[in-house]
Amino acid sequence: MKIIGLTGGIGSGKTTISKEFIDNSIKVYNSDDRAKFLMNNSKKVKNKLLNSFGSETYLNGYLNRPYLSNLIFSDSKSLNLINSIVHPEVKIDFMNWKTFIKEKYIIYESALIFETGSYKLNDFNILVTSELDSRINRVMLRDNLDKSIVIKKINSQWKDEKKIPLADYVFLNSSKKSNSLKVKNLIIYFNSIFK
Repeated sequence: MKIIGLTGGIGSGKTTISKEFIDNSIKVYNSDDRAKFLMNNSKKVKNKLLNSFGSETYLNGYLNRPYLSNLIFSDSKSLNLINSIVHPEVKIDFMNWKTFIKEKYIIYESALIFETGSYKLNDFNILVTSELDSRINRVMLRDNLDKSIVIKKINSQWKDEKKIPLADYVFLNSSKKSNSLKVKNLIIYFNSIFK
């Protein structure tokens, strides 16, 4: 089975593009969603996060996302620590999920494919990009955040210019019609090279 990495900075629309693949019957593993699931449901992950970041990490048994988000974007040590707790568990979860899939290729959606170096394990990598203003507006609407906070989040991530040389395909997120056509063309390409 071949693995196609799908990534993009916050607000780039990578999940929108992954839904286009799902609509075309391509299996997608969303590592960000699975990380959230594990942080809320895995006793092992919960205990490690509580030990590392204190009782405020969870409210009524659920992940206190604003609290953790604040830590991550103000302190790189906290970000690295959370990643060291969650990423290995996501990797195990992905390996388990993959064993039940009988396809020629699957999409592995993750925000940090290039930053973590995991892109090297994939057979093909797609980078989703979008205009900066569109990204800012998307995240402000989606997460109900001030513009300054969104810009801070965007600036905490790698710039597209750093990721583009590492990508096999750069997907400019534009209109639904254009996105749909690009995904269909990618599927035709993948079907021709992954036999």
